[in-house]
Amino acid sequence: MTARIQIDKEQLFRRCTLFDGVGDEIIKKLAEAGTTRQYRSGETIFGAGAPGDSMMAVAEGVVRISALAPTARDVVLIDLPKGKVFGEIALLDGQNRSADAKALTNCTLAILERQAFLVVMRRHPVLAEKLLKHLCALLRRADERMMDIGFMSLPARLAKALLRETEGADGAAAPRSKISLSQTEVANMVGSSRENVNRHLRKWQASSLVDLKDGWIVITDRDRLAQIADE
Repeated sequence: MTARIQIDKEQLFRRCTLFDGVGDEIIKKLAEAGTTRQYRSGETIFGAGAPGDSMMAVAEGVVRISALAPTARDVVLIDLPKGKVFGEIALLDGQNRSADAKALTNCTLAILERQAFLVVMRRHPVLAEKLLKHLCALLRRADERMMDIGFMSLPARLAKALLRETEGADGAAAPRSKISLSQTEVANMVGSSRENVNRHLRKWQASSLVDLKDGWIVITDRDRLAQIADE
């Protein structure tokens, strides 16, 4: 079940890289057009195939984006912390959702309906430029992930995924040290089996690169993991 609450949408949109540098006037209009909604941990925000009529920004909590693979495995695509946006492709084409979105923790979201966003964008074309650059970055990331799976070794892919999952909400934010993903979910992200991922994590735990406790993967040596990711 969802609930509506009040948040500072202007402050939230200023933190979103998608709206970086668009100016206070545009931020204010977007905030006026937006609504807020709260989701409980584990609650579905939208499913693949649902109407794509809005974009969301994470005000509090973490949202998980996943997709069902042909093998019927639920593949984790990305976990989005505070300040990140999702569902933005629908703002351009208005087509159905291509993936699932679920509240990984209790979440508060700011929601921009497509029609309201288009009204602001038509009056301020800089928004269209920002959105196109943002979508291009998403495409580049998807291409990079496919290249990683096709050409990088499992240790490099695994190290890269762990580092990516602990990055801050933006470039200036400090990285986190803990990851709440299960080893099966990590395996799905890097295109491998749980057994192979577990073997490497245990090896890294013995070498003090990571720690495994209470269901968390804890990074204890980012520099050495970065070296493995760059190999």
